[in-house]
Amino acid sequence: MPRIAGHLLVECLIEQGVTHAFGVPGESYLAVLDGLHDHADRIRFVTCRQEGGAAFMAEAHGKLTGRPGVCFVTRGPGATNASIGVHTAFQDSTPMVLFVGDVASDARDREAFQEVDFAAFFGPSTRGFAKRVERIDDARRIPEYVARAFCAAMNGRPGPVVLVLPEDMLTQTVDTAPLPRVEPVQAWSDPGALRDLRTLLLAAERPLVIAGGGGWTPQSAAALQRFAENWQLPVANAFRFQDTFDNHHAQYAGDVGLGINPALAKRVRESDLLIAIGPRLGESTTGGYTLIEAPVPKQKLVHIHASPEELGRVYQPTLAIQASMNAAARSLEVLTAPPQLPWSGWTAACHADYLANIDPANNGVRLPGPIDMPAIVHALQRLLPEDAVLTNGAGNFASWLHRFYRYPGLVRGHKTQLAPTNGAMGYGVPAGIGAAIATGRLAFTISGDGDFLMNGQELATAVQHGARSIVLLLDNGSYGTIRMHQEREYPARVSGSSLANPDFCALARAYGYAAERVEATAEFEPALQRALAHAGGTVIVVPLDAEVITTRGTLSAIREAALKR
Repeated sequence: MPRIAGHLLVECLIEQGVTHAFGVPGESYLAVLDGLHDHADRIRFVTCRQEGGAAFMAEAHGKLTGRPGVCFVTRGPGATNASIGVHTAFQDSTPMVLFVGDVASDARDREAFQEVDFAAFFGPSTRGFAKRVERIDDARRIPEYVARAFCAAMNGRPGPVVLVLPEDMLTQTVDTAPLPRVEPVQAWSDPGALRDLRTLLLAAERPLVIAGGGGWTPQSAAALQRFAENWQLPVANAFRFQDTFDNHHAQYAGDVGLGINPALAKRVRESDLLIAIGPRLGESTTGGYTLIEAPVPKQKLVHIHASPEELGRVYQPTLAIQASMNAAARSLEVLTAPPQLPWSGWTAACHADYLANIDPANNGVRLPGPIDMPAIVHALQRLLPEDAVLTNGAGNFASWLHRFYRYPGLVRGHKTQLAPTNGAMGYGVPAGIGAAIATGRLAFTISGDGDFLMNGQELATAVQHGARSIVLLLDNGSYGTIRMHQEREYPARVSGSSLANPDFCALARAYGYAAERVEATAEFEPALQRALAHAGGTVIVVPLDAEVITTRGTLSAIREAALKR
């Protein structure tokens, strides 16, 4: 049946199972918005306040569902604003498709209004941050391009794809049908490589699994757990993939990332066999490439990843296995273990290190001020529902969750952590709102003052679309992480990192959220209970002494150590 191309594009998205599209409307894709109007019962268009927030919501949707999150933006400033979400999807290995309305074909290459060379801007290349960037000039090929974008976003290492839509192309009349829904291809482990892995395990004394990256499902997480139990292996989760393996499990060793437990860092270095299942082993997970030395690790390294391009790209592994996470975990769970294993004490000690790290009594430092952050996280652990989605942006404030919160793990049926491995500030608020809109589950966000102000306007999006999130806003009047680095490198010379903040409670109420200010630890739990009982969203503001800069120490201690150097 003939219809305009913008409507055909929407029909293609419906065929791919898309239920939500996040975006900021633009004149360059009015034909698509008109198609969304006709199919509002099939696809919900979530109108956002800024393209960066929209892209973060789409990225969060991709993390939660395993299928590409969809974002629509207009050309030029719209696309460049959205690029932060594309970069997050790239470094986090999240499937995502960004549609960019573009200048009309007859104005191209004239530096028309808001014109950008999107292929040059987004990549793709070894240094780009999109898997594919394509422009649809022929409306009859929309089904082909959309299907290919979904395939590329999900297959191998998941990631973002950018499709550019010339304004005039979207108004062409076409008589073309959508292509069928595409599914990701499963890359299975080589049987010979599995035999080699078993040989390496049998020769090991101190093995350690590091799990993470994109592509995990509850089923693959359950298979990973069975593999770990069969072989009695300690399992650590990669940076900001802390829900890959159940944190309550007796073989859990902690998270390998920024602010790593020093005892776990020592275990990684002492391990004689590292089995990395899924993570790309980036800078944060490897402690700046020191826990695992590049290019040839001191430990024997088995690297299992869905993309062949990641295998050997930074590290030369002892054994490289290309496999998707579902296939890899299912292959590993049937790998036969011997009746006796020599490392049971090692595994128990790794878990004991983790338990000691989350015990505030072992901190060794009395952090100043009336707020006890470990106690606040403990309250969250007791009161939040098990399927709550916890989100954060970038900043030292996130370390309170990372260290003290015990994520239930995908094995229990839900992804519960949304956090940007690329260190994007402003991610937590829109990611939580996107998660609440897409799943109906409670979203809890921890944010810093600087982080919140980058995308706090998306609270208006939450209210408009009936989403419910709870935001814990830690206000220390500074870009705290940068201040920490300043004290370490240029002690007592504060420059550019101080903030003069608004009344956050008044701001939240202006957007339609409830708001509370908590100035003592004992006040937090009642405030959280009121937020949980409230039908809408709530912002809980907690003023935090700037001295409380990490979970382990103070600004003064960092400054004093730097001055002694």
